[in-house]
Amino acid sequence: MGGRGSGNEELVTTRLSLRRPTPADIDLIHAIHSDPRACAHNPSDMLSTRAEAEDRYQRWDEHWERWGFGYGVVHADGERLGFCGIKVMALRRRQVLNLFYRLDPSAWGDGIATEAATAVVGWATAHGPGHPVIARVRPGNTGSQRVAVRAGLHRAEHLDSHGEDGLDWIFTSRWP
Repeated sequence: MGGRGSGNEELVTTRLSLRRPTPADIDLIHAIHSDPRACAHNPSDMLSTRAEAEDRYQRWDEHWERWGFGYGVVHADGERLGFCGIKVMALRRRQVLNLFYRLDPSAWGDGIATEAATAVVGWATAHGPGHPVIARVRPGNTGSQRVAVRAGLHRAEHLDSHGEDGLDWIFTSRWP
């Protein structure tokens, strides 16, 4: 899924491949992030215009350039289903790898998010910069909570914090 200088910008699982986004994925970024169902638990992530999707793509691409990894486009059977990956951020003054997964609602319920998130957590554990992996999940988002746990993260109530859309429950792989 990355690694500075590795040239490896693809992560493959049994059913999926996760690839670094390209400008060709801007319309998918817009489509998923303008769908109220996909952003129901994180309305601050909603996009209204393609220009906003271009800005989001640019931020994702800059993260890839800086760190050698980032968010990937989830592919299955020749279709692009959404996004999953990690980005470096701070939590409690500590660098962490924030796990992100957002799929088109048509891809929900088939284990795609779990398979992608599990692969990303595995990659981060084996090849990442050694920071804890976290997932910030809204309390009412039980589907996302299940994905985080199935991907190997554990609930860490002591790390809960307020995010842009309210209280974030924190799930983590390990916390020093």
